[in-house]
Amino acid sequence: MIPEVKAYINNLDEARKDAFLKLFKTIEENLPKGFEMAFGYGMPSFVVPLSTYPAGYHVNPKLPLGFISLASQKNFISLYHMGIYGDAKLLEWFQAAYPNHAKTKLDMGKSCIRFKKIDDIPFDLIAELCTKITVEDYITNYEKILNR
Repeated sequence: MIPEVKAYINNLDEARKDAFLKLFKTIEENLPKGFEMAFGYGMPSFVVPLSTYPAGYHVNPKLPLGFISLASQKNFISLYHMGIYGDAKLLEWFQAAYPNHAKTKLDMGKSCIRFKKIDDIPFDLIAELCTKITVEDYITNYEKILNR
């Protein structure tokens, strides 16, 4: 674990630390090869490294292309998944599968999935979600969206 991510997790509220760490490890252990751990925008993230995609993030090409980030907010844990944001079929699959894995209603924005009840985080569903997009698929979809 890189030092910034370790420090972020170590500074979390004790009531949330175990769930956050479990969610982080679930993502880390299930992402296809090629994504890399990073610390960006003040939160632990997984990115497409510049060595794989030298064009970087279009807004700031010096930054690697972000894929998934996690944040501990005041009232919830947020998981930002850019694959869901850019892939309507993946979003549809996730929304349909969510009720089969969680007792609470899905609370999400365009890329942000909010977990207000840490005891009801669907770790198995998040694990499956992480396996659904390879680095190559993500780059292809990202470029398709940019060229619209």
